[in-house]
Amino acid sequence: MTETSNVLRLRQPDAVDDPLTDILRAGARKLLAQAIEIEAEAYLSSMRDLKLPDGRERLVRHGHGPERMIQTGIGPVEVCRVKIRDRGASSAADRIRFTSAILPKWARRTKSLDALLPILYLRGLSTGDFQEALSALLGKDAPNLSPPVIARLTGEWQGEYERWQARDLSARRYVYVWADGVYLQARMEDQAECILVLIGATPEGKKELVGFQAGVRESAQSWRELLVEIKRRGLTIAPRIAVGDGALGFWKALDELFPGTHHQRCWLHKTANVLNKVPKSVQPGMKTALREIYLAPTRAQAEVAVDLFEDAYGARYPKAVECVRKDQRALLAFYDWPAEHWIHLRTTNPIESVFATVRHRTVRTKGSLSPTTARLMVFKLVMAAAKSWRRLMGENQLPKVIAGVRFKDGTEVIPMPTNSAA
Repeated sequence: MTETSNVLRLRQPDAVDDPLTDILRAGARKLLAQAIEIEAEAYLSSMRDLKLPDGRERLVRHGHGPERMIQTGIGPVEVCRVKIRDRGASSAADRIRFTSAILPKWARRTKSLDALLPILYLRGLSTGDFQEALSALLGKDAPNLSPPVIARLTGEWQGEYERWQARDLSARRYVYVWADGVYLQARMEDQAECILVLIGATPEGKKELVGFQAGVRESAQSWRELLVEIKRRGLTIAPRIAVGDGALGFWKALDELFPGTHHQRCWLHKTANVLNKVPKSVQPGMKTALREIYLAPTRAQAEVAVDLFEDAYGARYPKAVECVRKDQRALLAFYDWPAEHWIHLRTTNPIESVFATVRHRTVRTKGSLSPTTARLMVFKLVMAAAKSWRRLMGENQLPKVIAGVRFKDGTEVIPMPTNSAA
């Protein structure tokens, strides 16, 4: 006898009907499975020459691992890891192991999702709020993002940060460096903490994060501690030029520890300082006049532009003109270097652009995260951004530095320009 039921399953209040996302997840699941299979087959093909004494292949397929959920940007996706067996290993040390580059053995989240977590911290979310905040995007309960998982993940980040701080720099060289002190209020205490940041450009034109640590404002002692630590880890060759704002602490520490490094004042900071000395009605015209100085095609034309700037504003706004005049040599130091690099050397923009998204946080984000953890979150954001930093234009023209001289075309010795901050 067939019984007909009239009981209907009621739609839950928090349920979201999204056929498009379901299709995307199904497609992602299928593509991921195909990619894993192709990767395994390619690995086995590369090992065909390995044979057992009886002529059989040493490495063979050995089924799949248990199904697990990978948390992705479109929600959880089920996946199985391909297993490969080594039939010729006499011991564990001799066993050939297959590790998937697509699906690491213990992966539970995509790397892009891990990069999202520091941003959520700085936005004010606590570990207990992650699942609720991400449930609409990643699905109900957001697996693999529970508070214990987040706590364990931050512990791993702390280890990564400590290893980075202890890395050996003896084989590194930086031709240019950019320095700045960044003040963050994100979840920190009432008094903003200053993060001292140092970015360097290698002789190949690649930008790297060199130094990152908390300091007491931008004092000479804080910068000295950072530079001493960098030298202790092996960075003995002084950068050829450093770019920074008017913080006297950095320049004093730099001259003590890397006396051969030339000074370049940041035009971004200098422009802001000059405009603060005049009424708002004057600022647009004055800003244009300042641009004509640092965008001049030659040093001589830039110096003429400074004279014109003084003629135009010296009578009514002497403090603004003096602000430019007193640092004129350091402001124009970039003209001593290849023209392709001027756009990089005029400002500390490599640092400003990285911290633009994290330095201005609202007061509501303070109080629930320690300064140490907040610094760790910012470090993770910077390291993620470093992967996309633009290389120097015309990197093949970077100066080769040996014993205080620059070699051009490998043979001709050209004396370095005198220190522009002298």
